[in-house]
Amino acid sequence: MNAKNLHNPAQELAQMIIAVVVLIPYGQVASYGQVAKLAGLPRHARLVGRVLAQLETDQDVPWHRVINSQGKMSLNKLDEHGMNIQEAMLLAEGVAVIQAKVDLKKFGWQP
Repeated sequence: MNAKNLHNPAQELAQMIIAVVVLIPYGQVASYGQVAKLAGLPRHARLVGRVLAQLETDQDVPWHRVINSQGKMSLNKLDEHGMNIQEAMLLAEGVAVIQAKVDLKKFGWQP
């Protein structure tokens, strides 16, 4: 059997997740669980987080639009000015972030 013909299930799952994340509109957010469900992977919110954490920084995937189900950001990475990178990216899109939290009723994606 030729190894090139074998598919990688983990890569397939990652592609399913990324396919949903790229659909999240500018200025809106989705929860990890919502992304998992839309990708056909209900109850796999943690997998969504792992896939997004492994993205290369130069990939054009709006990972910053994915937050937890309480509207809180999970990433605590700071930029050179000491600001949370995810928060800065959301603010740049007009998403209000108050005390590291986003109002899901106002900014939540409703596909």
